[in-house]
Amino acid sequence: MDQILKKLKNKENLSYEESKKAFSIIMEGKASDNQIYDFLTLLSEKGEVSDEIAGGVYVLRDKSKRVNVQNCVDTCGTGGDGKNTLNISTATALLLASMGIKVAKHGNKAVSSKCGSGDVLEALNIKINLEPKDIEEQINKNNFGFMFAPNYHSAMKYVGPTRKKIGKKTIFNMIGPLSSPALVERQVVGVFDKKLLKTFANGLKNLNIRFAWIVNSEDGLDEISPYAKTNVMQLKDNKISEITIDPKELNVNADKFENLLGDDAKFNADKMIDIFKGEDNDFSKAVCLNCAAGLIVSEKFSNFEDAYNNAREHILSGKTFEHLRGIQNG
Repeated sequence: MDQILKKLKNKENLSYEESKKAFSIIMEGKASDNQIYDFLTLLSEKGEVSDEIAGGVYVLRDKSKRVNVQNCVDTCGTGGDGKNTLNISTATALLLASMGIKVAKHGNKAVSSKCGSGDVLEALNIKINLEPKDIEEQINKNNFGFMFAPNYHSAMKYVGPTRKKIGKKTIFNMIGPLSSPALVERQVVGVFDKKLLKTFANGLKNLNIRFAWIVNSEDGLDEISPYAKTNVMQLKDNKISEITIDPKELNVNADKFENLLGDDAKFNADKMIDIFKGEDNDFSKAVCLNCAAGLIVSEKFSNFEDAYNNAREHILSGKTFEHLRGIQNG
């Protein structure tokens, strides 16, 4: 570990193998708190690169409990955009499930916002403390299963206290969303910084991903925004390409950013129920934009506008609320 820290002190990037080695030492409880502190802060000061992220993801996945499902999508952001919006990616996951797409959602309770995916799902009376076989059953029955990160990544206990002490974003904010215990091959990932788009795309290249969209909007969301252009890095069949989603071209006609602001879990859950029952508002439009990305990576649609319009038609019909009732009843 000392050799790795020396490299980082010299502002040198780690290779994929070196990153795997460092994360293995940490995740097996063989590093001291001081070593973990230095490792995370030095990485952050230098700026994390794709091989370092991919090495961390490899180890975190390797040490997690495994959920055995096929051909699922995950919708997950890094968080940390500081915008405190409603739970867009969680609502997106539930909308996709109601449209017949199998979703293995990986998430946590609030870390950098008032209400994380785990909090809002609990407020919706959806069980979050499920074992792998129960999640597999749920996905096969209702197209939706939620893997509560702390239950699946017990090795994270070694870094929890140090992350708290550091008190700001570290590489774990980046590797968490990519470390699905279901080893999903299709993913929509939101990032809090435009600079991370390429880094994430290159990191995912090492991880057998079939189709991913990495997104960051020009108004600073780790989601596709209904108000501003969103930059997308697409990874498909190991090729990276860039796409821009412009809500003006899609005639989204969303009103103002304040309409997306969230609060506590009950508030956010109530807003979700409203749109699932067919209420038309900015939140509904934002969810449909992100759902369209999920429909693209699951290869149900190849044209984004068609995917968006289809999601709109579906959510406004109220069918998503009916599907939610099925998920709540298990």
